[in-house]
Amino acid sequence: MHTKEKTSRVVVRFIIAVIVAAYVLFPFFLVVINSCKETADITANPVGLNGIGFKQLISNLSDVITNTHFLFWQAFGYSLLITVLSLVLLALFGSMAAWVICRNHTKWSTVIYFTFIASMIIPFQVVMLPLISTFRDVGKFVGISMLQSVHGIVFAYLGFGGAMTVFILTGFIKGIPMDLEEAASIDGCSPEQTFFMIIFPLLKPVITTVTILNGMWIWNDYLLPSMMLGQNGAVKTLPVAVQAFVGSYVKQWNLILAAALLAIVPMIILFLFAQKQIMEGMIEGAVKG
Repeated sequence: MHTKEKTSRVVVRFIIAVIVAAYVLFPFFLVVINSCKETADITANPVGLNGIGFKQLISNLSDVITNTHFLFWQAFGYSLLITVLSLVLLALFGSMAAWVICRNHTKWSTVIYFTFIASMIIPFQVVMLPLISTFRDVGKFVGISMLQSVHGIVFAYLGFGGAMTVFILTGFIKGIPMDLEEAASIDGCSPEQTFFMIIFPLLKPVITTVTILNGMWIWNDYLLPSMMLGQNGAVKTLPVAVQAFVGSYVKQWNLILAAALLAIVPMIILFLFAQKQIMEGMIEGAVKG
């Protein structure tokens, strides 16, 4: 009886997992199959498989990449540049901040840590308008435009992604023995040398996890780039470029969905290759924390 109950529970869980997976993957399924059709077939039956063809997919992708209204390679380059710069700065400054918070047991370090944690629960919609006005005022003060610029949005991502980065890295650093740093100090290492030569190499697994999670968020983000960069500016990320492309080709759904597919695929490939590192980094951080 016990074995039957256990088997039934496994079956129920499997069915629930399949239903949830189908619900989550259904929008992506629609994007993929409709990227392989012509507009007439999409309009006639967007859920059906009629009209699907690999040649049509290649034709749609080719038309999107070469389309002068989309400027795929330019948008891809800006997305890549913004994502890479943001991830490098988040990994560097986030790990430094987490190390200082962990090793300085003062009330100020505690206050700063909980400030990072508190900022994670504040919705972006609450701060988006003050953010834009603040960046505009700061740009006027320093004489450098913080809006419609790569450095401006990278600085914004550094602020919004810093909280989660510090939170995860802090839990990992707490598990690193102090003996390593004490030994380095006895050998004559400065705090900077101790961090970059001893601590930072040990953070590789969890930094990989944080980098991948932040990378997927930054690459796919639409709201912040659309507000800071605008849809008519020279600097556009792929999500913003896709939205602008929808306005130009509102009736050509095959090209619109092919453009969306091009924006999605890089992160899917990254996640498929890096999902093992994500899980290992999260588990190590949780155990050591």
